[in-house]
Amino acid sequence: MNIKNSFLIVALILIGFCAQSQSNGISFGLRGGFDMQTFNGQDINGDKLELSQVPRFNVGAIVDIPVAPEFYFQTGLLYTTKGAKSDDQFLGLDMSAEYNIAYVELPLNFVYKSTLGNGKIVLGFGPYLAYGIGGNAKFTMGSTSSEEKIVFTNEFQSLNPLTWNNFKAFDYGGNLFFGYQLSNGILVQLNTQLGMAQINAENTTIASKASFKNTGYGISIGYMF
Repeated sequence: MNIKNSFLIVALILIGFCAQSQSNGISFGLRGGFDMQTFNGQDINGDKLELSQVPRFNVGAIVDIPVAPEFYFQTGLLYTTKGAKSDDQFLGLDMSAEYNIAYVELPLNFVYKSTLGNGKIVLGFGPYLAYGIGGNAKFTMGSTSSEEKIVFTNEFQSLNPLTWNNFKAFDYGGNLFFGYQLSNGILVQLNTQLGMAQINAENTTIASKASFKNTGYGISIGYMF
């Protein structure tokens, strides 16, 4: 069984379990948000990546499962986009590049909710798992530009140093967020996310120290039923 099938099975089991347990204090919600995303890590030579942030978004469903008074386990399923942009230099070359990568993401958070005023303050942290499902990479050199679809693979072979549309599908990292949930169920939340997985595929033809990791922060608005 490959990673993609395992990921989907786990997600379906979690959502199915939650759907059977609404009477046990489990709450469901919808969430959407705006993020500023980039890649952290190092380039071909091992130098620190210097990439710009790009606006991206996420949307999906979340589930809060009570585990103790004021404490919850939160999971769900999100469609999220991530990426990065270079303005004039990319991996030591005179070119610009912009990435837009779409993922299906499974959060696995621990959440604390405490009454404050007419609502609840929300604090949460935990890991996430994500699987790439699409995207594109845009490259510009002088007056010449091109767009390539993201290819999901762990390894590839190429003598062309500009072949940078190959990415690993599997991503994981950590979430940290802070927010406030109104008594009517509306939730406003500040989020930050730190990727821990190297997402760029390994070029087995050219020696490279490149390592890209997703990193972002943003704001989201949701509604808990």
